[in-house]
Amino acid sequence: MKIGLFLVQFFHLDFDQVLDLVVKNGLEAIEIGTGNYCFQPRHCNLQEVLSSPGKINEMKMKIHDRGLIISALSCHGNSLHPQKAIASQHQRAFRDTIILAEKLGVNRVINFSGCPGDSETSQYPNWVTCPWPDDYTKVVQWQWEEKILPYWEKEVIFARDHGVKICIEMHPGFAIYNPDTLLRLRQMVGDTIGANFDPSHLFWQGIDPVIAIRYLGKAIYHVHAKDVGLDSINAPRNGVLDTTPYHQFDKRSWIFRTVGYGHDEKCWKDILSALRVVGYDDVLSIEHEDIMASLEEGFQKAALFLKTISLKEKYGKTWWDS
Repeated sequence: MKIGLFLVQFFHLDFDQVLDLVVKNGLEAIEIGTGNYCFQPRHCNLQEVLSSPGKINEMKMKIHDRGLIISALSCHGNSLHPQKAIASQHQRAFRDTIILAEKLGVNRVINFSGCPGDSETSQYPNWVTCPWPDDYTKVVQWQWEEKILPYWEKEVIFARDHGVKICIEMHPGFAIYNPDTLLRLRQMVGDTIGANFDPSHLFWQGIDPVIAIRYLGKAIYHVHAKDVGLDSINAPRNGVLDTTPYHQFDKRSWIFRTVGYGHDEKCWKDILSALRVVGYDDVLSIEHEDIMASLEEGFQKAALFLKTISLKEKYGKTWWDS
C-alpha cells in the first residue's frame, strides 16, 4: 500500500510547499481538493488550471519530478441541494473536476452523494434517519425516485465518457451514508460508482469497518485514513446523533481523531488487512481533522503510524505451500 495526503488541510501552504511537505514525510501520493467544500485555490484553482494546458502540464511535472502520484481529485459537495444556485455551483465543479481528472490522467474523483430536500419547495437538505412516522419513509422514497437516481444516472454516463470512477464518501447528512445505501446506488447505476472508504464516518454510527470492507469488496475505490473517538461520558449519556459544534469538543459525543488516537493499532491493522483481503492494495490518504492535535503534529503522527503498520510489498504465494 501507498500512503498519501489529502492536501486541502494544508490550506496555508502553496502547491510547491505542500508537495515538499509530502516528500519530506516520506509519503508517495497526493489527493487534491478542487472545489465545493474542498476548494483550495492555492493548490488548484480549477477554472484557471482547466483553461490553461500549460498549467496542467506544470502541475503534472511538479508532481512527477517529486516522485509522487495523484490518488484522486476531490470536490465534496451537494449537487442535490434544494437551492438551485448551490446545486448548480456544486454540479459545475464536479463535472469540471472530472474533466480535469481526465486531462491529468487520474481515474478517481471523490464526492458526496448529495442530499435533497423533502419536496420541490424545500430550502435545505433533509437527511432522514428513521422510518416512522410514515412521513419520513415517504420523504426517502421521493428523494430516491425523484432526485438521487435521476441525477446519478446522468453523472455516471458523464464520468464513464471521461474514463473516471466516482468515489462516493459515505457520510451522515447525505443520502449515501453506509454500505447498504452505497451498494443500493451502485446496483441501480452501475460500477462507475464506488466508495471512498473513510472509517471515521462509520465508527461512530456503530459500523464495524472490517465487516463493511468485506461487504463492500471491489466497490472500494479509494480510502481515507482518518479516525474518530467516542467520548466515554458524552456518548453513553446522549448517544451519537450530535449537532454540538465541533469546536466544543468537550461536549460532543464524538470527534475526529488522528489515526491511532481513536482506535488502537490492532484495529487499524485489521482494517488494512481487510482491505488486502478484498483486493485493495492502493493509497491510504491521510485526512487530518483532529481538533486536539495541531495540523503539523497530527499529520506527522498519522504518517508515522501508517508507515509502521502498513504492508508495502506485494504479497504472493506462500513459500511452504506448493
